[in-house]
Amino acid sequence: MSGTVLIAAGGTGGHLFPAESLATALGRLGVTVVLATDTRVGEIAKTFPASRVVEIPSGTPSGGSLVSKGIAALKLGRGVLAALRLIRTLKPDCVVGFGGYPTVPPLFAAATLGVPTIIHEQNGVVGRANRFLMGRVSAVATGFPSVTGLPDSLGAKTYHTGNPVRPAVLAAAGTPYSATRPDEPLRLLAFGGSQGARIMSEIVPAALASLPPEARGRISIVQQARPEDADAVRRLYAEAGIKAEVAPFFKDLPARMAAAHLVIGRSGASTVAELAGIGRPSILVPLPGAIDQDQAANARSLAEIGAATVIMQPDFTPERLAAEVAAHLANPAGLTESARAAKSAGVLDAAERLASIVLTLAKIPVPDGHHQEISS
Repeated sequence: MSGTVLIAAGGTGGHLFPAESLATALGRLGVTVVLATDTRVGEIAKTFPASRVVEIPSGTPSGGSLVSKGIAALKLGRGVLAALRLIRTLKPDCVVGFGGYPTVPPLFAAATLGVPTIIHEQNGVVGRANRFLMGRVSAVATGFPSVTGLPDSLGAKTYHTGNPVRPAVLAAAGTPYSATRPDEPLRLLAFGGSQGARIMSEIVPAALASLPPEARGRISIVQQARPEDADAVRRLYAEAGIKAEVAPFFKDLPARMAAAHLVIGRSGASTVAELAGIGRPSILVPLPGAIDQDQAANARSLAEIGAATVIMQPDFTPERLAAEVAAHLANPAGLTESARAAKSAGVLDAAERLASIVLTLAKIPVPDGHHQEISS
Protein backbone atom coordinates (compact mmCIF):
# COMPACT_ATOMS: atom_id res chain seq x y z
CA MET A 1 0.00 0.00 0.00
CA SER A 2 1.22 3.47 -0.83
CA GLY A 3 -0.16 6.91 -1.50
CA THR A 4 -0.45 10.28 0.21
CA VAL A 5 -3.62 11.96 1.47
CA LEU A 6 -3.82 15.58 2.61
CA ILE A 7 -6.47 16.09 5.31
CA ALA A 8 -7.74 19.64 5.92
CA ALA A 9 -9.60 20.43 9.14
CA GLY A 10 -10.32 23.46 11.28
CA GLY A 11 -8.38 23.49 14.54
CA THR A 12 -11.25 22.55 16.88
CA GLY A 13 -12.24 19.16 18.24
CA GLY A 14 -15.47 19.02 16.25
CA HIS A 15 -13.48 18.98 13.00
CA LEU A 16 -10.28 17.33 14.20
CA PHE A 17 -11.77 14.28 15.95
CA PRO A 18 -13.33 12.79 12.78
CA ALA A 19 -10.24 13.85 10.81
CA GLU A 20 -8.07 12.00 13.33
CA SER A 21 -10.21 8.89 12.96
CA LEU A 22 -9.83 8.92 9.18
CA ALA A 23 -6.08 9.51 9.50
CA THR A 24 -5.83 6.51 11.83
CA ALA A 25 -7.79 4.29 9.40
CA LEU A 26 -5.62 5.40 6.46
CA GLY A 27 -2.44 4.94 8.48
CA ARG A 28 -3.38 1.33 9.20
CA LEU A 29 -3.50 0.82 5.45
CA GLY A 30 -0.02 2.27 4.91
CA VAL A 31 -1.19 5.59 3.49
CA THR A 32 0.88 8.68 4.35
CA VAL A 33 -1.26 11.43 5.92
CA VAL A 34 -0.47 15.15 6.10
CA LEU A 35 -2.71 17.51 8.08
CA ALA A 36 -3.44 21.09 6.97
CA THR A 37 -5.07 23.18 9.68
CA ASP A 38 -5.00 26.59 11.36
CA THR A 39 -3.25 28.09 14.37
CA ARG A 40 -5.89 26.83 16.85
CA VAL A 41 -4.70 23.23 16.53
CA GLY A 42 -2.38 23.60 19.55
CA GLU A 43 -1.65 20.47 21.54
CA ILE A 44 -3.71 18.23 19.25
CA ALA A 45 -1.00 18.53 16.59
CA LYS A 46 1.39 16.60 18.84
CA THR A 47 -0.77 13.47 18.85
CA PHE A 48 -2.49 13.72 15.45
CA PRO A 49 -1.49 10.64 13.37
CA ALA A 50 0.12 12.54 10.49
CA SER A 51 3.64 12.64 9.12
CA ARG A 52 3.43 16.45 8.98
CA VAL A 53 1.15 19.18 10.30
CA VAL A 54 1.04 22.32 8.14
CA GLU A 55 -0.64 25.58 9.15
CA ILE A 56 -2.46 27.28 6.28
CA PRO A 57 -3.65 30.92 6.59
CA SER A 58 -7.43 31.29 6.69
CA GLY A 59 -10.16 33.62 7.83
CA THR A 60 -13.91 33.70 8.39
CA PRO A 61 -15.47 36.19 5.97
CA SER A 62 -19.01 35.93 7.39
CA GLY A 63 -20.14 38.35 10.09
CA GLY A 64 -18.29 41.38 11.44
CA SER A 65 -17.54 44.67 9.72
CA LEU A 66 -16.58 45.20 6.10
CA VAL A 67 -12.99 45.72 7.22
CA SER A 68 -12.89 42.40 9.09
CA LYS A 69 -14.50 40.64 6.13
CA GLY A 70 -11.88 42.15 3.84
CA ILE A 71 -9.05 41.01 6.13
CA ALA A 72 -10.53 37.49 6.25
CA ALA A 73 -10.80 37.40 2.44
CA LEU A 74 -7.14 38.43 2.15
CA LYS A 75 -6.15 35.66 4.59
CA LEU A 76 -8.10 33.13 2.54
CA GLY A 77 -6.35 34.36 -0.59
CA ARG A 78 -2.96 33.93 1.06
CA GLY A 79 -4.11 30.50 2.21
CA VAL A 80 -4.97 29.45 -1.35
CA LEU A 81 -1.50 30.48 -2.55
CA ALA A 82 0.12 28.57 0.32
CA ALA A 83 -2.07 25.54 -0.40
CA LEU A 84 -1.19 25.62 -4.09
CA ARG A 85 2.51 25.54 -3.18
CA LEU A 86 1.96 22.72 -0.69
CA ILE A 87 -0.04 20.56 -3.12
CA ARG A 88 2.44 21.06 -5.96
CA THR A 89 5.25 19.96 -3.62
CA LEU A 90 3.40 17.18 -1.79
CA LYS A 91 1.56 15.78 -4.83
CA PRO A 92 -1.21 14.15 -2.74
CA ASP A 93 -3.42 11.50 -4.31
CA CYS A 94 -6.49 12.99 -2.62
CA VAL A 95 -7.43 15.97 -0.41
CA VAL A 96 -10.14 15.51 2.24
CA GLY A 97 -11.81 18.42 4.06
CA PHE A 98 -13.73 18.28 7.33
CA GLY A 99 -15.37 21.69 7.32
CA GLY A 100 -14.57 25.12 8.68
CA TYR A 101 -12.98 27.94 6.70
CA PRO A 102 -9.42 26.54 7.17
CA THR A 103 -10.45 23.76 4.74
CA VAL A 104 -11.33 26.20 1.96
CA PRO A 105 -7.79 27.03 0.71
CA PRO A 106 -6.55 23.40 0.48
CA LEU A 107 -9.76 22.09 -1.12
CA PHE A 108 -10.08 25.02 -3.51
CA ALA A 109 -6.41 24.70 -4.51
CA ALA A 110 -6.69 20.94 -4.98
CA ALA A 111 -9.82 21.25 -7.13
CA THR A 112 -8.07 23.93 -9.22
CA LEU A 113 -5.12 21.58 -9.80
CA GLY A 114 -7.34 18.62 -10.66
CA VAL A 115 -6.53 16.59 -7.53
CA PRO A 116 -9.43 14.36 -6.33
CA THR A 117 -11.24 16.05 -3.45
CA ILE A 118 -13.76 15.03 -0.79
CA ILE A 119 -15.58 17.06 1.84
CA HIS A 120 -17.12 15.43 4.89
CA GLU A 121 -20.13 17.23 6.40
CA GLN A 122 -20.48 16.17 10.03
CA ASN A 123 -23.68 18.07 10.80
CA GLY A 124 -27.32 17.74 9.81
CA VAL A 125 -27.08 21.09 7.97
CA VAL A 126 -24.39 21.92 5.40
CA GLY A 127 -21.95 24.44 6.88
CA ARG A 128 -20.96 27.62 5.06
CA ALA A 129 -17.47 26.47 4.06
CA ASN A 130 -18.75 23.15 2.74
CA ARG A 131 -21.60 24.94 0.98
CA PHE A 132 -19.01 26.98 -0.91
CA LEU A 133 -16.96 23.89 -1.77
CA MET A 134 -19.54 21.19 -2.45
CA GLY A 135 -20.07 22.02 -6.13
CA ARG A 136 -16.31 21.96 -6.77
CA VAL A 137 -15.28 18.69 -5.10
CA SER A 138 -15.22 15.11 -6.43
CA ALA A 139 -17.37 13.64 -3.64
CA VAL A 140 -19.40 14.66 -0.58
CA ALA A 141 -19.61 12.40 2.48
CA THR A 142 -22.18 12.98 5.20
CA GLY A 143 -22.42 12.14 8.88
CA PHE A 144 -26.23 11.93 8.84
CA PRO A 145 -28.51 10.10 6.38
CA SER A 146 -30.38 13.34 5.67
CA VAL A 147 -28.59 16.70 5.45
CA THR A 148 -30.38 20.02 4.94
CA GLY A 149 -28.85 22.25 2.29
CA LEU A 150 -27.46 19.47 0.13
CA PRO A 151 -29.00 19.83 -3.35
CA ASP A 152 -30.42 16.83 -5.18
CA SER A 153 -28.12 17.62 -8.09
CA LEU A 154 -25.19 16.36 -6.00
CA GLY A 155 -26.86 13.02 -5.24
CA ALA A 156 -24.64 11.03 -7.59
CA LYS A 157 -21.50 12.04 -5.73
CA THR A 158 -22.92 12.05 -2.18
CA TYR A 159 -22.27 9.19 0.25
CA HIS A 160 -23.57 8.63 3.77
CA THR A 161 -20.61 7.34 5.77
CA GLY A 162 -21.57 8.39 9.28
CA ASN A 163 -19.29 10.45 11.51
CA PRO A 164 -15.92 8.84 12.25
CA VAL A 165 -15.40 8.42 16.01
CA ARG A 166 -12.25 8.21 18.12
CA PRO A 167 -10.70 4.89 19.17
CA ALA A 168 -11.78 5.58 22.78
CA VAL A 169 -15.40 5.72 21.57
CA LEU A 170 -15.03 2.41 19.74
CA ALA A 171 -13.71 0.88 22.96
CA ALA A 172 -16.56 2.34 25.02
CA ALA A 173 -19.13 1.14 22.47
CA GLY A 174 -18.52 -2.42 23.68
CA THR A 175 -19.96 -1.59 27.12
CA PRO A 176 -23.62 -2.70 27.34
CA TYR A 177 -26.16 -0.28 28.80
CA SER A 178 -26.58 -1.00 32.51
CA ALA A 179 -30.29 -0.65 33.22
CA THR A 180 -31.37 0.72 36.58
CA ARG A 181 -34.60 0.37 38.59
CA PRO A 182 -36.75 2.88 40.51
CA ASP A 183 -35.01 2.00 43.79
CA GLU A 184 -31.46 2.04 42.43
CA PRO A 185 -28.93 4.83 41.75
CA LEU A 186 -29.13 6.92 38.56
CA ARG A 187 -25.78 7.93 37.09
CA LEU A 188 -25.73 11.24 35.18
CA LEU A 189 -23.05 12.82 32.99
CA ALA A 190 -23.21 16.54 32.14
CA PHE A 191 -20.83 18.37 29.82
CA GLY A 192 -21.04 21.25 27.41
CA GLY A 193 -17.85 21.49 25.43
CA SER A 194 -15.87 24.69 25.03
CA GLN A 195 -18.96 26.79 24.30
CA GLY A 196 -21.46 25.11 26.57
CA ALA A 197 -20.03 24.31 29.98
CA ARG A 198 -21.23 27.54 31.59
CA ILE A 199 -24.94 26.94 31.01
CA MET A 200 -24.58 23.42 32.39
CA SER A 201 -22.97 24.81 35.54
CA GLU A 202 -25.82 27.28 35.96
CA ILE A 203 -28.74 24.93 35.34
CA VAL A 204 -27.84 21.32 36.20
CA PRO A 205 -26.82 21.71 39.89
CA ALA A 206 -29.81 23.96 40.60
CA ALA A 207 -32.16 21.46 38.96
CA LEU A 208 -30.87 18.45 40.86
CA ALA A 209 -30.71 20.34 44.16
CA SER A 210 -34.43 21.16 43.82
CA LEU A 211 -35.43 17.48 43.80
CA PRO A 212 -36.83 15.83 46.96
CA PRO A 213 -34.21 14.39 49.38
CA GLU A 214 -34.98 10.77 48.42
CA ALA A 215 -34.41 11.56 44.73
CA ARG A 216 -31.19 13.47 45.45
CA GLY A 217 -29.90 10.47 47.39
CA ARG A 218 -30.26 8.23 44.33
CA ILE A 219 -28.34 10.52 41.97
CA SER A 220 -24.65 10.55 41.25
CA ILE A 221 -23.26 12.94 38.63
CA VAL A 222 -20.05 13.50 36.73
CA GLN A 223 -19.96 17.09 35.45
CA GLN A 224 -17.62 19.15 33.34
CA ALA A 225 -17.37 22.71 34.64
CA ARG A 226 -15.11 25.60 33.70
CA PRO A 227 -12.30 26.18 36.22
CA GLU A 228 -13.94 29.39 37.42
CA ASP A 229 -17.25 27.57 38.02
CA ALA A 230 -15.99 24.27 39.45
CA ASP A 231 -15.84 25.20 43.15
CA ALA A 232 -19.34 26.70 43.13
CA VAL A 233 -20.73 23.61 41.37
CA ARG A 234 -19.06 21.27 43.89
CA ARG A 235 -20.44 23.34 46.78
CA LEU A 236 -23.99 23.22 45.45
CA TYR A 237 -23.86 19.45 45.10
CA ALA A 238 -22.32 19.01 48.56
CA GLU A 239 -25.00 21.17 50.16
CA ALA A 240 -27.71 19.14 48.37
CA GLY A 241 -26.18 15.83 49.45
CA ILE A 242 -25.62 14.73 45.84
CA LYS A 243 -22.64 12.54 45.03
CA ALA A 244 -20.67 14.45 42.39
CA GLU A 245 -17.35 14.47 40.55
CA VAL A 246 -16.64 17.87 39.00
CA ALA A 247 -13.65 18.75 36.79
CA PRO A 248 -12.86 21.16 33.92
CA PHE A 249 -11.93 18.31 31.59
CA PHE A 250 -12.21 14.52 31.44
CA LYS A 251 -9.66 12.72 29.28
CA ASP A 252 -11.77 9.56 29.44
CA LEU A 253 -15.10 11.15 28.46
CA PRO A 254 -16.22 8.24 26.21
CA ALA A 255 -15.76 5.81 29.13
CA ARG A 256 -17.70 8.19 31.37
CA MET A 257 -20.44 8.29 28.75
CA ALA A 258 -20.58 4.50 28.70
CA ALA A 259 -20.91 4.42 32.50
CA ALA A 260 -23.85 6.87 32.54
CA HIS A 261 -27.56 6.11 32.56
CA LEU A 262 -28.32 9.56 31.12
CA VAL A 263 -26.17 12.19 29.41
CA ILE A 264 -26.95 15.92 29.48
CA GLY A 265 -25.07 17.98 26.92
CA ARG A 266 -24.85 19.97 23.72
CA SER A 267 -25.48 18.38 20.34
CA GLY A 268 -22.35 18.90 18.29
CA ALA A 269 -21.86 16.32 15.56
CA SER A 270 -19.14 14.45 17.46
CA THR A 271 -21.24 14.27 20.63
CA VAL A 272 -24.26 12.94 18.74
CA ALA A 273 -22.11 10.37 16.91
CA GLU A 274 -20.57 9.24 20.21
CA LEU A 275 -23.96 8.97 21.94
CA ALA A 276 -25.22 6.81 19.08
CA GLY A 277 -22.07 4.72 18.82
CA ILE A 278 -21.99 3.99 22.55
CA GLY A 279 -25.78 3.84 22.78
CA ARG A 280 -26.74 6.20 25.60
CA PRO A 281 -29.93 8.22 26.17
CA SER A 282 -29.56 11.96 26.42
CA ILE A 283 -31.05 15.34 27.11
CA LEU A 284 -29.64 17.64 24.44
CA VAL A 285 -29.50 21.44 24.53
CA PRO A 286 -28.47 22.74 21.07
CA LEU A 287 -26.06 25.65 21.09
CA PRO A 288 -28.14 28.75 20.27
CA GLY A 289 -27.18 31.53 17.93
CA ALA A 290 -25.50 29.40 15.28
CA ILE A 291 -26.23 30.75 11.82
CA ASP A 292 -26.80 27.27 10.39
CA GLN A 293 -28.62 25.86 13.47
CA ASP A 294 -26.56 22.73 12.93
CA GLN A 295 -26.78 21.51 16.53
CA ALA A 296 -30.58 21.65 16.46
CA ALA A 297 -30.59 19.49 13.32
CA ASN A 298 -28.14 17.05 14.90
CA ALA A 299 -30.26 16.74 18.04
CA ARG A 300 -33.42 16.08 16.01
CA SER A 301 -31.81 13.02 14.47
CA LEU A 302 -31.77 11.34 17.89
CA ALA A 303 -35.05 12.83 19.12
CA GLU A 304 -36.96 11.50 16.12
CA ILE A 305 -36.05 7.90 17.00
CA GLY A 306 -36.75 8.28 20.72
CA ALA A 307 -33.09 8.34 21.74
CA ALA A 308 -33.00 11.89 23.11
CA THR A 309 -35.06 14.68 24.59
CA VAL A 310 -34.28 18.06 23.03
CA ILE A 311 -34.64 21.22 25.14
CA MET A 312 -33.90 24.51 23.40
CA GLN A 313 -31.81 26.82 25.55
CA PRO A 314 -34.58 29.36 26.40
CA ASP A 315 -36.56 26.42 27.85
CA PHE A 316 -33.55 24.87 29.61
CA THR A 317 -34.44 25.94 33.14
CA PRO A 318 -33.82 24.23 36.49
CA GLU A 319 -37.55 23.52 36.70
CA ARG A 320 -37.73 21.87 33.27
CA LEU A 321 -34.61 19.79 33.82
CA ALA A 322 -35.72 18.73 37.30
CA ALA A 323 -39.02 17.51 35.86
CA GLU A 324 -37.20 15.46 33.18
CA VAL A 325 -34.83 13.85 35.71
CA ALA A 326 -37.70 13.14 38.13
CA ALA A 327 -39.60 11.36 35.36
CA HIS A 328 -36.59 9.17 34.59
CA LEU A 329 -36.09 8.38 38.28
CA ALA A 330 -39.70 7.20 38.44
CA ASN A 331 -39.55 5.25 35.17
CA PRO A 332 -35.96 4.31 34.29
CA ALA A 333 -37.21 1.61 31.88
CA GLY A 334 -37.75 4.39 29.38
CA LEU A 335 -34.02 5.11 29.47
CA THR A 336 -33.27 1.53 28.49
CA GLU A 337 -35.49 1.90 25.43
CA SER A 338 -33.82 5.21 24.56
CA ALA A 339 -30.39 3.60 24.89
CA ARG A 340 -31.46 0.87 22.47
CA ALA A 341 -32.75 3.49 20.02
CA ALA A 342 -29.51 5.48 20.23
CA LYS A 343 -27.44 2.37 19.59
CA SER A 344 -29.48 1.62 16.47
CA ALA A 345 -28.26 4.90 14.94
CA GLY A 346 -24.57 4.28 15.62
CA VAL A 347 -22.12 3.88 12.74
CA LEU A 348 -18.92 2.48 14.21
CA ASP A 349 -17.16 1.83 10.90
CA ALA A 350 -17.61 5.37 9.54
CA ALA A 351 -13.84 5.97 9.32
CA GLU A 352 -13.40 2.80 7.25
CA ARG A 353 -16.31 3.76 4.99
CA LEU A 354 -14.78 7.17 4.39
CA ALA A 355 -11.31 5.68 3.89
CA SER A 356 -12.77 3.41 1.22
CA ILE A 357 -14.08 6.39 -0.75
CA VAL A 358 -10.70 8.11 -0.40
CA LEU A 359 -8.84 5.07 -1.71
CA THR A 360 -11.24 4.66 -4.62
CA LEU A 361 -11.03 8.31 -5.71
CA ALA A 362 -7.27 8.39 -5.23
CA LYS A 363 -6.89 5.13 -7.20
CA ILE A 364 -4.94 3.63 -4.32
CA PRO A 365 -5.45 -0.18 -4.33
CA VAL A 366 -8.03 -1.31 -1.78
CA PRO A 367 -6.73 -4.14 0.45
CA ASP A 368 -8.69 -7.38 0.72
CA GLY A 369 -11.40 -7.21 3.35
CA HIS A 370 -11.81 -3.42 3.11
CA HIS A 371 -15.02 -1.80 1.80
CA GLN A 372 -14.62 -1.55 -1.96
CA GLU A 373 -17.65 0.60 -2.63
CA ILE A 374 -20.06 2.66 -0.57
CA SER A 375 -23.56 3.17 -1.89
CA SER A 376 -24.67 6.77 -2.07
